Amino acid sequence: MKAFLVLDNGTIFEGESFGYETESVGEIVFNTSMAGYQEILTDPSYCNQIITLTYPMIGNYGIHPDNMESSKIQASGLIVKEYVDLPSNFKSEKTLSQFLKEYKIPAIQGIDTRKLTRFIRTNGSPNGGIFVASEYSPSFLEKVKSFPGIINADLAKVVTTSSKYIFGTHTGKKFKLAVYDYGVKTNILRLLDANGFAVTVYPAKTPSEEIMKEGTDAFFLSNGPGDPAPLDYAIASTQKIMEKRYPLFGICLGHQIIGLSLGKKTEKMKFGHRGGNQPVKNLETGQVEITSQNHGFAVIDDQKQDEPISFLNLNDHTVEGILKSGYPLLTVQYHPESAPGPNDSRYLFQKFYDLVEKTKKVKTYDRIYTTPRQNFRTSRWQRFFHRGFGQRRLESRNGRSFSSKKFFRHWLWFELLRDCEKNRATLKER
Repeated sequence: MKAFLVLDNGTIFEGESFGYETESVGEIVFNTSMAGYQEILTDPSYCNQIITLTYPMIGNYGIHPDNMESSKIQASGLIVKEYVDLPSNFKSEKTLSQFLKEYKIPAIQGIDTRKLTRFIRTNGSPNGGIFVASEYSPSFLEKVKSFPGIINADLAKVVTTSSKYIFGTHTGKKFKLAVYDYGVKTNILRLLDANGFAVTVYPAKTPSEEIMKEGTDAFFLSNGPGDPAPLDYAIASTQKIMEKRYPLFGICLGHQIIGLSLGKKTEKMKFGHRGGNQPVKNLETGQVEITSQNHGFAVIDDQKQDEPISFLNLNDHTVEGILKSGYPLLTVQYHPESAPGPNDSRYLFQKFYDLVEKTKKVKTYDRIYTTPRQNFRTSRWQRFFHRGFGQRRLESRNGRSFSSKKFFRHWLWFELLRDCEKNRATLKER
């Protein structure tokens, strides 16, 4: 069956349909990944976008359920040079064509994807549409021009979960993590769970105060589609989280929301970053990581001394991560979970766990060892603790020095509290 790709400037590409026979409009973008088309199609960040895959041959390894990044195809359409309908993969359970038809997504092959990609790089990402029909109709262009675009569109509310849910297991986990779902990928949740977090996922508009009342040790802001600017509810919640000094990790859209919460601005990129070969420099270590990316908006560097850039894109020098002086914060514009893409940056999930653990230790230490009394007299053991554990002082009852027995008791108490979340209650029961 014939199919037509129509751009908003009137450009027409004729090809052949291999998806569901329908029509769809959206923003036309390109992804340079050589593999991972199933993960790309099911990534919620592609909501309202039609994906052009620059690698010429697509479909040769079929579809497998384990490669899903959400419960369905999130993209509005697919454009390829050549579709392969005979996959060669022992894990394959269906063809790409069957997969697209199952979720009623149109797709077109036989397009000069190199020409289309060069057009997008030169002119920016246009609006466009895929239309399955025996012949072209002028109404196709009218439908494309009626598409409002993704600027100032709140797409997070389209892809977010309708209710909170627990991911993985909470048994034996030390820290509770609240994940804001703005379009979270499944592999992000897998890696958070695998790195020791008790993960609970919340709808995008859940007030942060409500989550704090339920109890959490840290917050995670997920990836998601579209423009971060209209997400006022997310920005307000993030500012309240930062006021309470909860450890915070943001990826992609989550990184942009944190940037807006800090007073920075975002901008629409000409054609964005989409692919698995984006070089990013870690400005703290000087190391270069090859990253997977999928975004069309970026945070603008405002040169604030207390909010330095932590990661920088080496292709166009856009901001890939920001820090906040004195705050337990980790943000990246790219996707450390890959899926698809390289695994260079997966260490960030463990780094965030270590950051949460360090923050919780400091809070526990403050609560137990910082004296509220003003009449404080320094003892030999207090000076020992001051040197060994930083700017903290032990209270000496009646101003006397601790005996060896008292010192050991307090040391043991500290060790137990450091490694057990509910140790105070446990000690009282004993």
